[in-house]
Amino acid sequence: GDYTCTFTYSAQGGTNEQWQMNVAVSEDNLLFSCSVWRPQGKSYLFFTQFKAEVKGAKIEHATAYSQAAAGAQSDIPLKQEEFEITETTVSHREGKFRFELSKLMIVAKTPRDEL
Repeated sequence: GDYTCTFTYSAQGGTNEQWQMNVAVSEDNLLFSCSVWRPQGKSYLFFTQFKAEVKGAKIEHATAYSQAAAGAQSDIPLKQEEFEITETTVSHREGKFRFELSKLMIVAKTPRDEL
């Protein structure tokens, strides 16, 4: 539709890691979600930077994880200081980010047509 989600990053290491990206709009068209994750759980990539950007909606909530849930393991969120959230982007915070990322989830609010 009218919404896009772009994930850009710079990383080292890792061999043949499988990643998935999912974008969806709620049934009432009020929320747009964007997720990027490694289904196998922990990524062994050494991320030097990352940025997810949404267009057409404003970020309401976002969470980044150093480890994604897999098997008996659960999601392990990044510390709040490791990344920053603006109205349209979620990105690493220089000097604070510890180079681990396995999952990123964004929920954004779509602009409503006022009657």
